[in-house]
Amino acid sequence: MKHTAARTRRAVLHATTHPRTGRRTTPRAPGRGRRGARSWARANGAVLRLTTRVQEGLQEAVRRPDRGDISTTTVIIWVAAVTGALLIAGTIAVVISKYNGQLNGL
Repeated sequence: MKHTAARTRRAVLHATTHPRTGRRTTPRAPGRGRRGARSWARANGAVLRLTTRVQEGLQEAVRRPDRGDISTTTVIIWVAAVTGALLIAGTIAVVISKYNGQLNGL
């Protein structure tokens, strides 16, 4: 079955609307009037945008499988650089704490 934007929109609208909040129902409480309908409309729009964005991303991933993922070598280099920086900072901290009394007179 092919997914279309209209079918997705219908599915989102059916899945996100409460069964008692339609055009033909009367508001039962102060919060279920026009403002409640606007809130549902805003929520439907947000869900629709999110669903559309996810579908576009999946289609792009299928169309271009090599979309610039980070290689293993790059990850190894970054981990080594961060580890080296932490070791150097730790060594400096240890040396300063060890010789702190002798450095005060300078």
